[in-house]
Amino acid sequence: MGRLCCFNAACSQLVGGASSCSSGKGRSQEGMIKYGFSLVKGKANHPMEDYHVAKFVQIEGHELGLFAIYDGHLGDRVPLYLQKHLFSNILKEEEFWVDPGGSISKAYEKTDQAILANSSNLGRGGSTAVTAILINGRRLWIANVGDSRAVLSKGGQAIQMTTDHEPSTERGSIENRGGFVSNMPGDVPRVNGQLAVSRAFGDKSLKSHLRSDPDIQDTTLDFNSEILILASDGLWKVMNNQEAVDIVRRIKDPEKAAKQLTAEALRRDSKDDISCVVVRFRG
Repeated sequence: MGRLCCFNAACSQLVGGASSCSSGKGRSQEGMIKYGFSLVKGKANHPMEDYHVAKFVQIEGHELGLFAIYDGHLGDRVPLYLQKHLFSNILKEEEFWVDPGGSISKAYEKTDQAILANSSNLGRGGSTAVTAILINGRRLWIANVGDSRAVLSKGGQAIQMTTDHEPSTERGSIENRGGFVSNMPGDVPRVNGQLAVSRAFGDKSLKSHLRSDPDIQDTTLDFNSEILILASDGLWKVMNNQEAVDIVRRIKDPEKAAKQLTAEALRRDSKDDISCVVVRFRG
């Protein structure tokens, strides 16, 4: 469930203009696992380009938690497409229950191909993605393309579960594909002087120089596994992993915790769209 909200002074100032914010929460069928989310539009003069997924579903006798952040650029059509289709494409893979990792990888590739084939409708933009699938409350599969990030709290320690795909760290791959990485003074490294991530869905004009294959991690949750945070780079540009974990551990309600993260990012003057999902595994 979700709703428009105005949760602090910084957000109320934004809501008065073109910007907006939304939040919501839910829980697993047994009620043991709870989640909350918060999204705030940035100060740039364009529509909100961050989208999320946060829900539990029952499939073939299994309970799946599906969580994601999609951070679009050059428009919101590609992240909206991902919100509607990426998880369904993953779950349609015949081998999902025996090989979740392989199925996630195949579905990411097929989804990107579908986006590129439909570029006349979806436009020239693209999107990052970070997705998490929780199977029966125990096994957690996390995948990402781009610089949206997943962080797991275990015993209060922040563990980054994803790799930030940045042009500076994947320069070799970009150059091997015929592209280049520019780093203008005062700016971040960009693929062909345009895009600040080295992997993304879409971006047809740059696709020959970009990758869209995800990094995938899986883990089995134990008693020390407390909280999962998924967030766009609007949060991570101004906050490190441990700071985010320290904030959410103090707040039992995951929706309030997610709101606090976005509020703190605003206070630190993050100018990008800010979105996060907080999943609390116990307590």
